[in-house]
Amino acid sequence: MDHAAPADVVAAAQAAVADLGKQVVLEHYEVAIQRMNPQWKERLAAKMGGIEAMEKQLSAASAEMIRQGVKITEFKPQGQPRSFEVGPGKKVEAVGGVNVEKLVYTKWLVLVPTLTRFRILPENAQKPIVIEGTGYQAAVADKGKNNWTFIDGSSLTLNELRKLYINLPADLELPPIDKREVR
Repeated sequence: MDHAAPADVVAAAQAAVADLGKQVVLEHYEVAIQRMNPQWKERLAAKMGGIEAMEKQLSAASAEMIRQGVKITEFKPQGQPRSFEVGPGKKVEAVGGVNVEKLVYTKWLVLVPTLTRFRILPENAQKPIVIEGTGYQAAVADKGKNNWTFIDGSSLTLNELRKLYINLPADLELPPIDKREVR
């Protein structure tokens, strides 16, 4: 059951990813941690020794990027998003005077392809190296709310996404991830 989200929901997810990208370009990396999908954050934290340990490691990675002269110069949605209903729940409806429980999906998951450009200035280098990457953000929001949280696709496997959202289509393919040097 993968009913696509209405166009306004997809547009809202893209806008939220664009806003996240603006914050990251401004080196406000803490926003990426704050806006991380709570279910994903819990799983990641469990692997990394708890929420505090995870946040400390992610902050240290951001500081190390800055120290090494790595600058994200662009991060934006690019390409065609795909959306899915996820988050099974139940709703009670009166049918012919009888209350009947129905299965409903409570969240939208929108896979938003992204383009990211990094500029790296290695020590003693004459000019910076520019790396362009394609990836995606998995944007998740409760239906009827425009409060998006994110899972960065760069380290997300299909299996991990399925563990969070078991009703994804069997033939789902994640957007491509690629990095290349731009000359």
